[in-house]
Amino acid sequence: MTTHAATNAATTPVRGAAAHASPAQPAIDLAAIKARQQATWASGDFAIVGTTLQIVGETLAEAADVRAGERVLDVAAGNGNATLAAARRFARVTSTDYVPALLDKGRERALAERLDVTFRVADAEALPFDDASFDVALSTFGVMFAPDHPRAARELARVVRPGGRIGLASWTPEGFLGDMFKVVGSHVPPPAGIVSPMRWGAERHLVELFGRRAGRIDAKRRDFLFRYRSAAHFVDVFRRWYGPTHKAFLALDAAGQAALEADLVALLERHNVAGSASLVVPGEYLEAVITLA
Repeated sequence: MTTHAATNAATTPVRGAAAHASPAQPAIDLAAIKARQQATWASGDFAIVGTTLQIVGETLAEAADVRAGERVLDVAAGNGNATLAAARRFARVTSTDYVPALLDKGRERALAERLDVTFRVADAEALPFDDASFDVALSTFGVMFAPDHPRAARELARVVRPGGRIGLASWTPEGFLGDMFKVVGSHVPPPAGIVSPMRWGAERHLVELFGRRAGRIDAKRRDFLFRYRSAAHFVDVFRRWYGPTHKAFLALDAAGQAALEADLVALLERHNVAGSASLVVPGEYLEAVITLA
């Protein structure tokens, strides 16, 4: 999908003014939600799952055409997949996340590869940088989890120069991760009023979020292949190390944990394309490059 924002605005009922953004959210305590999210992502050890996603950072850096010498910001960087990909292309990279422990994992990886990266604790909804400080902003499965979607989009657009690019990789609502979060949510419901993070994986939502700030939006659906020994192995890894599922299991009693595990195994087996020998599950995501007007 390629969208020229001005043309799209003329043909599609996009909200104007205060936000070319998502529909108004109910009044909720976003600060409390964010504090809960920070605790969630700091639990377990996301790096164990995150490192398996490295290819997405590399692919996104290519899609965004990251070039040597460019100023690149990785937002909600986690353990640094997009950070490393941009630094390997000799860009000047600043890696940010609001969970210091995740940045520490990215710092270890950068040191191991002798990559020159600046690391800074920062909230995706309140980036501590001047307007137009960067040529490119990247986020792989990160900024999509910010609870205030319009605010996060405004911050991305604010810190990138006119004509610069914002590269995003976001799980789609229709893909495996969308289904997995629905399963988890059926056992441990998310906070009322929160807009699903999976909406970042819908092209229409990006048009609403970035509106006339975007001169062009190029979006392509891709699959990341989750490769594990079995459905049970996947659940064990995610139960131990992936913050959202780690916390979900902790919130349940023994019977609830068994029920959640059974539902996740059933979901994985339905999506498995590898037969009985191992587990290969395609996880659809939206790769989007927004070129600012």
